[in-house]
Amino acid sequence: MAVKFQDYYEILGVPRAASEADIKKAYRKLARKHHPDFNPGNKQAEERFKQTQEAYEVLSDAGKRRKYDQLGANWKSGAEFTPPPNWQGFDFSEMFGGAGGGPGGSRPHTTQSSEPGPDAAGGFSDFFETLFGGMNMGGFSRPSAGEAEAEMALPLDDMHRGTKRRLNVRIGNIQKSIEVRIPPGARDDSKIRVPGGGLNGGDLFVRLKMEPNEQFIVKGDDTETEVAITPWEAALGSSLEVPTLDGKADIRVPPGVGSGQKLRLKGQGLNMRGGGRGDHFVRLKIVVPKELSEAEKKLYEELARISTFNPRD
Repeated sequence: MAVKFQDYYEILGVPRAASEADIKKAYRKLARKHHPDFNPGNKQAEERFKQTQEAYEVLSDAGKRRKYDQLGANWKSGAEFTPPPNWQGFDFSEMFGGAGGGPGGSRPHTTQSSEPGPDAAGGFSDFFETLFGGMNMGGFSRPSAGEAEAEMALPLDDMHRGTKRRLNVRIGNIQKSIEVRIPPGARDDSKIRVPGGGLNGGDLFVRLKMEPNEQFIVKGDDTETEVAITPWEAALGSSLEVPTLDGKADIRVPPGVGSGQKLRLKGQGLNMRGGGRGDHFVRLKIVVPKELSEAEKKLYEELARISTFNPRD
């Protein structure tokens, strides 16, 4: 049965002067709210969903919207509205993680697409493209048929050196345990492709998230760590043992360094996918003793008496 035309702006809850972005935002919100997969057996929600689709089909098209604004409900002479192909067969409950899933669930975040229908011509239905095309929704990307996405948290050392990890994911109604090979030089927010790890032979894309590291700061291909030194080490120079990704390393502190100054250890940063390594930086922090012995206090007093250095000049 044809969907009777109503005020499309009212259906989407936007003013007549609404921008394309406002119309798209309102449509996505309502489409998710009223989709039949989230409202099983609710005929009212299904009808509201159809109305939302119809309104968006017209108002998102500049030419159709112009005609509608001019002619109102008769803008296409009573032609019936046909929903995009296969909209009833699209499983949005899986797309959003299913019951108890999604970004706040306990299992890894996954996405799943539906299989294209006979009229989909090698891709998703027009409705899916309209609803999610070009939009990142809470970590979801627009996958190809059968693809899925999950996240994996790793310590810095594993991302630097590479490792193997087993990942348990739920894709649709299927629970999988998949071995993921992380190559040396992986980076935060990069993706690893696992062929055949998705649905029906599709690929699984694992997004890597670097766990916080108390010792090292990552800046691109480089690493950085802070090392405390005494005032006399800063003034006279010193040899220090500092932490790196490869363990302890000796470094020479030149005389007269300032607090916050950085010293570089070339080629001791992160592995890079194309070969080579970044650099490691040691940031010096001059620390003054909080308590002084009598002998130390006298030496500082003598230094203050004979020194002509004034850092405020």
